[in-house]
Amino acid sequence: MSLQNKRTRRIRTAAITVGILLGMTAGAFSSQAHAATETATQPAAKVKAKVKAKAKPAKKGAVAEKFVPLPEASPEQLAAASRVLIGRYECEFSKKLLIDANDTNRGYFNIRQDKQTWVVKPVLSSTGAVRLEDTKDTVLVIQILTKSMLLNVKTGHRMVDGCVHEVQRAAEEELRKNPPKSVFDTPAPDAASAPK
Repeated sequence: MSLQNKRTRRIRTAAITVGILLGMTAGAFSSQAHAATETATQPAAKVKAKVKAKAKPAKKGAVAEKFVPLPEASPEQLAAASRVLIGRYECEFSKKLLIDANDTNRGYFNIRQDKQTWVVKPVLSSTGAVRLEDTKDTVLVIQILTKSMLLNVKTGHRMVDGCVHEVQRAAEEELRKNPPKSVFDTPAPDAASAPK
């Protein structure tokens, strides 16, 4: 067999292999597209009926009380809990955040955002900010003087930002009226009082 024939065979084999792979890929995508088209063409009533059948009815009041018992709060945690701002927060993009005390576990709090709920424990940071850490290591809320934010610690993204409680709004207004003096705004020493 000549060198030319071997090269031709290799090219044919490669072309057939690529053709088979492309055919398999096209077949997989076309079946998915067909399924999506079939679902999209169903009457809206049937789709709604399927969704309602799959959805489980939610019980009122069953928020975070059914979780595994949490460890008793430490004195540091209770001290941090006294600094948590409880109530409704208005956030960017018309989002809302609700923080309230956990009824079954003293020193813990429930955070609600849209239809999600997390049980968190407060921790004071060295900067004075209050950290509300999720007991399942999913989210983190950071409260500073003028705003709060909800972070997803697994993905490292902000879920909501610019959340403001009424106390934080008042603090921001007070800072706007009476800004703190800067170190750069201190008056220069007089020539008479300067050491000689």
